[in-house]
Amino acid sequence: MTMQHQLSSLFHPASIAVLGASERVGSVGHKVMTNLIRNQFQGNLFPVNPKHRTVLKYPCYPSVADIDQKVDLAIITTPAVSVPALLQQCGECGIQSVIIISAGFSEMGETGKALEKSMLEIAKKYHIRFVGPNCLGVMRPSAHLNATFDNNQALPGKIALVSQSGAICAAILDWALERQIGFSAIVSMGNSSDLDFGDMLDY
Repeated sequence: MTMQHQLSSLFHPASIAVLGASERVGSVGHKVMTNLIRNQFQGNLFPVNPKHRTVLKYPCYPSVADIDQKVDLAIITTPAVSVPALLQQCGECGIQSVIIISAGFSEMGETGKALEKSMLEIAKKYHIRFVGPNCLGVMRPSAHLNATFDNNQALPGKIALVSQSGAICAAILDWALERQIGFSAIVSMGNSSDLDFGDMLDY
C-alpha cells in the first residue's frame, strides 16, 4: 500500500473552502474565489462567510462547520485577529491542509507574534499543516489550482518556484508568461510559520 504524502491535499485537493470569500471586488476573498473559478478547479468549492448567502453564484456557508461534505483544503483570507478561531474550526472539522493568506502576524510586532504563536499551537493540536501566513498562496497548474490572489494564471510545466516573497513569485510569473514558460507549482511561503522550504522541496 502506497502512503499518501502529507501535502497531497494541499497540492491536489478534491474540495476547497475559502474562508472570507466575498462579493466585494478588490478584496482578497473575492480574488481567490475568482482565480479558482477561472482556473477551472475540478473539485467542490465552498465559499465561507456569514455575511453572504451566495458568492459568485456558489452557495455560501456561515462557517466551515456548516459544510456537510469533506474539505481537503481551507484558504483563509480574513483579518489576522480572526485567524486562530477559524483555524480551530478547521481542526475541529478535520481539515488538515490550510493556506493562510492573511497578513498582520509576526511581521507586525508583538501582537502579531502572539497571534502567530496561537495559530501554531492550534495547528499542532489538530495536526494541521499550513502555508503562510502573509503569503500570496499556491498554484498547481496541472491540478487546475490557483489558490492565490495574483492577477495571472500560471502555465503548466516542470519547474517549481518556491519563494518567501509573493512579489517575487508574481514578478517571475509575469516574466515566464511572456516567454511561455510553465510551472509544476508556485508557492509563496510568507512567514513560513509551519511549512517551510524543506517541506516543499521534499514534496
